Amino acid sequence: MAKDDNSRLTDIPGHLIRRLQQIAFALFLDQTKAFDFTPVQYAALYAVNNNPGIDQTALCNAVALDRSTIGDVVGRLEKKGLITRRKGSADRRTKSLHITVAGRRLLLDIEPAVEATQRLILAPLKPSQRSAFMRMLKHLVHLNNEHSRAPLRPKENRKQQRTGRRQPRPVMPREGGASSSRRRYGGAQ
Repeated sequence: MAKDDNSRLTDIPGHLIRRLQQIAFALFLDQTKAFDFTPVQYAALYAVNNNPGIDQTALCNAVALDRSTIGDVVGRLEKKGLITRRKGSADRRTKSLHITVAGRRLLLDIEPAVEATQRLILAPLKPSQRSAFMRMLKHLVHLNNEHSRAPLRPKENRKQQRTGRRQPRPVMPREGGASSSRRRYGGAQ
């Protein structure tokens, strides 16, 4: 292979996935520019909204982000007035996270832009290819989850870690029907 020939990169899954993530990030920023918001902030705010009182460790597990990233993200969300941190009721050392009225309003206002982003990401594919692509993408992410710096840890797996008992392996959901873009995008950065 010649030194100037980078064509091999287009045959490497990791390189293509990185490029697709760059494209998805750029599309998100373009569609949401009026909100000054990132995909990671969206995922975290969405998870806090759906899990009132969640702590930062559980938030890391819910959206598959590492502790240092989630700390920065939570700080930005709090500074923007979108969430509040309160002392935990069971453990005063932990902080529980709660969405504010402004945070809920932002989620409602940004939703059309998030939906548009998802459509744009998949737009080059034929409708039948979109469904197949999403099924394979979910499956590939699921099977490689443990290799992540911040593996997604669903509630069932967190119970297993605490009790030491093995939980049944979750069955991968099938793509189909209209599902919320928030769920589809939630794990993306």
